[in-house]
Amino acid sequence: MRITLAQIDSGTDVSRNLELIADYCARAANEGSELVVFPEYSTYEKSRVDRSFVDMAEPLDGPVAARLYATAARDGIAVVAGLLEASGGPEASGEPDRAFNTLVAIGPDGSRLASYRKIHLFDCQGFRESDYIKPAQEPVPVTFSCGGMTFGLMTCYDLRFPELARILADAGAEVLLVCSSWVPGTAKTEQWATLAKARAIENGVYVAAVSQTPPVSIGYSMLIDPLGTVLHGLGTEPAIATLDLSPDAVQAARDQFPTWRHHRLPW
Repeated sequence: MRITLAQIDSGTDVSRNLELIADYCARAANEGSELVVFPEYSTYEKSRVDRSFVDMAEPLDGPVAARLYATAARDGIAVVAGLLEASGGPEASGEPDRAFNTLVAIGPDGSRLASYRKIHLFDCQGFRESDYIKPAQEPVPVTFSCGGMTFGLMTCYDLRFPELARILADAGAEVLLVCSSWVPGTAKTEQWATLAKARAIENGVYVAAVSQTPPVSIGYSMLIDPLGTVLHGLGTEPAIATLDLSPDAVQAARDQFPTWRHHRLPW
């Protein structure tokens, strides 16, 4: 199946971000892609998480999400994008002063395939994501199917937790989608690449690691194959890359290195 990495430069103008997402979806569809993957905080992004993230949050049937569903249906393409989910509703966090950092997976018919609330919050490098973002109340793996393959959802800082990648692989994921706004800093670009490769090698999966661009983030989105080879990498500018995935490559890697069968320690 064919996948597109959409490296964008989201900002605080939600309308502009949604138009950018729509443009990239159209471009991906024209390249025959079945799934386009956007970064964390696709619909609203700034250099620091603050109260405005809570103010911008909406339920998953709100106007912002509705625009994403409509875009997917318009182009007949599946979409994964990061948005701010309000804490109100039947599955609420019960904390109106915090929102969820959520990835939503949308089918080519505009229906919601899955949603994933970020488990591990980025309280590092002087940031306190947890001041305004609520972690998933029930940290469970989230997968969905598209184009004959199974995808697992991860968000940014989750990449540093190998147990989540392993649980997703055990749940059937053949591709890990790591949607990120990877904060710059000393050795951060090297860590981004190293961790993404490690998650691929450990689990015999593709890793599609998609990041926002500078200055908020580092860029350098990449697709890594199940043996840890970078099949394609982007630089620091907004761009898309459309590539083919093969379930046969996943099976071949797992046949060669069946770590999924050999691991003995519980997670």
